[in-house]
Amino acid sequence: MDIRPADDGAASPFRTREQRAEERSAKRRALLAAAVRMFNERGFHATLLEDVAASLSISKPTIYHYLGNKEQVLLECIAVGLEGYWSAIEQARALNGDGLTRLRHFLHLYALANMEDFGRCVIRTGAEPLSPEGARGFREAKRAIDAAMRDFIEQGQADGSIASSDPKILAFTLAGALNWPARWHVPGGELGADEIARQMVDILTSGLAPRR
Repeated sequence: MDIRPADDGAASPFRTREQRAEERSAKRRALLAAAVRMFNERGFHATLLEDVAASLSISKPTIYHYLGNKEQVLLECIAVGLEGYWSAIEQARALNGDGLTRLRHFLHLYALANMEDFGRCVIRTGAEPLSPEGARGFREAKRAIDAAMRDFIEQGQADGSIASSDPKILAFTLAGALNWPARWHVPGGELGADEIARQMVDILTSGLAPRR
């Protein structure tokens, strides 16, 4: 049998390590996207992994292979959602300007994160369905985000760009208002997410009184 070496320029029929890693990452992303949509639409307890698998024409064991059990899938969705808030904090911290400028920038990105699928899952699902360990990690992350918001507020109060008030109460008020679009915003509606975020942040940071 004549076995000849492949030409140097011939493409290998075998995938490289990088290609295999990218393929696995793409499959995980597709699984998470399908799961988070169902978590948001049905709720965690009403969502079955069988239904997530069926929506992608795969088997339930495939989800276990790439992500793990149902809580692990949820934790992965929450982790992706939290990335939006960490990014908002980093961008606001890097911004030039006073405390109010940084706070407004952060709040705008925070609101946008809440209206994306994974951020919506963070707000809608919360810590309740998680195991004690998972709930503890979730609450620690939320406390860190709340602390960052209070830090922007305190910076503004220190430089005079934000009126004096209890930073904790103010942060809870802002977060409470901006969390609600995660429940009522409908993608593709009359107003886009960016416009909703802009108007809400303007109202929350400028108040209701008419400008003189």
